[in-house]
Amino acid sequence: MPLQNPDKIEKIGGFFKKVSATNREYIEYWTHETLFKWDFWLSWSFALIPWALWFRFRKKDSTGRLLLGGFMALIISSWFDFIGVEYGLWYYTGLAIPTIPSYVPWDFCLIPVMIMFFMQVKPDSSPLLKAVLFAGISAFAGEALFQWLGFYQPLHWRSWWSFFIYILLYGVCHRITRLRTFEKL
Repeated sequence: MPLQNPDKIEKIGGFFKKVSATNREYIEYWTHETLFKWDFWLSWSFALIPWALWFRFRKKDSTGRLLLGGFMALIISSWFDFIGVEYGLWYYTGLAIPTIPSYVPWDFCLIPVMIMFFMQVKPDSSPLLKAVLFAGISAFAGEALFQWLGFYQPLHWRSWWSFFIYILLYGVCHRITRLRTFEKL
């Protein structure tokens, strides 16, 4: 006998059955309308090309620090994106992976790679200036491009709100890469 209230378990189970049924219906739709179509291939291009470019042009002696900042960006951006989708603030079409509600090429590839490039170019220049530039490109050019492509559909969201979040995101990632607590294991 579980410690949790059986009525609560049953009620929550009902919610998850509805979510699961909707997910199955969406995957069926995605399989017929997105898989191997132009938006699928473009999404995968957005996912793979940034990493290939980063691997080729990264500052090799700073790879670990850059990856730490990039992975922090990946974690934070995908978490915020997931919350935004789940709360109905926006949604995506042309998903590369139908079982993840956030847009993987943006959260896992474009955002972290762009942050890593910004951090390695002119590393001694103002991080605030870089954060504002990164935020402006991401919020006003990137989101507009993805909206024009039809991949990103904001419902209850404004690009200005993204702008300030991107500034904070860059600041956190920049700070993480500047930690002086690294020592050999």
